[in-house]
Amino acid sequence: LFFFFSVFNRKTGEPPLINGWIPYLGKALIFRKDAFKFLLDQQKKLGDIFTVYIAGRYITFIMDPFQYVYVIRNSKQLEFHEFADKMASKTFDYPSLSKGEFPDLKQNLHRIYQYLQGKPLDIISGHMMKNLQDIFEWKCSQATDWETEKMYKFCCSVMFEASFVTLYGRVPAADGHKVISEIRDKFIKFDASFPYLAANIPIELLGATKKVRKELIHHFLLQNMTKWLGGSKVVQARQDIFEKYELLGDYDKAAHHFAFLWASVGNTIPATFWAMYYLLRHPEAFAAVRDEIDHLLQSTGQKIGPTYNIHLTREQLDNLVYLESALNESLRMCSSSMNIRISQEDFVLKLEGNQEVSLRKGDWIALYPQILHMDPEVYEDPKEYKFDRYIENGKKKTTFYKAGRKLKYFLMPFGSGISMCPGRFLAMNEMKMFLFLLLAHFDVELVENKAVRLDNSRMGLGILLPDVDVAFRYKLRS
Repeated sequence: LFFFFSVFNRKTGEPPLINGWIPYLGKALIFRKDAFKFLLDQQKKLGDIFTVYIAGRYITFIMDPFQYVYVIRNSKQLEFHEFADKMASKTFDYPSLSKGEFPDLKQNLHRIYQYLQGKPLDIISGHMMKNLQDIFEWKCSQATDWETEKMYKFCCSVMFEASFVTLYGRVPAADGHKVISEIRDKFIKFDASFPYLAANIPIELLGATKKVRKELIHHFLLQNMTKWLGGSKVVQARQDIFEKYELLGDYDKAAHHFAFLWASVGNTIPATFWAMYYLLRHPEAFAAVRDEIDHLLQSTGQKIGPTYNIHLTREQLDNLVYLESALNESLRMCSSSMNIRISQEDFVLKLEGNQEVSLRKGDWIALYPQILHMDPEVYEDPKEYKFDRYIENGKKKTTFYKAGRKLKYFLMPFGSGISMCPGRFLAMNEMKMFLFLLLAHFDVELVENKAVRLDNSRMGLGILLPDVDVAFRYKLRS
């Protein structure tokens, strides 16, 4: 009775409401357990638009991908940055950017993302390629015969170090690898608590997380960062901006740098794992991607081996259609980001087909692209990995349909509109370069045949982690 009462006791134009019977929590527990299944069940019962009460928030879900554009283009009434700022400042322990004492700081920091596009992107990608090759070369020197490692640990080790050195510079100490490994180990501990921090659980309840976060932030204090050699322009530009704000303490600046590191690798590491895992699980995919890589190396007269440096232009990287398709397919299967907007006023959101949704100030609107990624109408056999799903007649495929209509949005691992990840081009390049070098230099195979599944504890927060790690082995290609 309570359920039906809560569904129908709404103002005109407001979507049906699912309240739940637990005070404050509402449907939080069932949503956290399996958001994907929960949302599909509600869609079957209530249609494409409904509101769910979750942990003190009214969240209206728009399930029809043809309606996404109406949410995305209404960026004035449906805001994102304030929500993101509040969550990030609490998670990474710096003062909110929305506060009056930091005028224009948010806009100034956002402007810096120009260093991750166009010509500057080519420069930073070139540095990333060199740093990845140095790390792979170091791995080569150790892998005279088959070397066995855990795959997630391997991806984490390589991607973390390459990203760290590319963004922040080299640690000049003789044990530079060791210093970065220590930072990485702390990072992994902090990252394990990230879903709880994002869910607004006080850090004091999360064991050693507060201590670990403090130690991580201390690595980014100016006196430590000035010792690192050859950092990126994007980090230097961020430092220059922070220096202009006297009210921003040394610890606050360091916390910002740590948050930027998390944004750079927090999702890229698991995404790299899934791309590698699926390639190794599917020999035909592995063979097609490696063949494409070998063909590029031969056509450009480049040799592989520990003493040869591989050079790739952005155009060459973009033209690797099988590599990109395989990567996009793994992103489709492992990404689970919730695109959130917050209503800035009471207003009526106009949708396609003369539909209208009445929203109250403070209501959350959410798009949940994982539903789209797993829609059998859009993607045939969506639970199956098809490495060439994004290729048509040897070219990139960008037209996907639902109910006979072409979709504007069909793959959304990096968010949408104003909340789209500004580092997405660099992230894609990094993952492609990792896979390129791995397949060019090594013979690689799985040692364990166990099934690795998605760990749902990060549903709605980005790329899902694997529920277990899996052993693989590699050796230099003969």
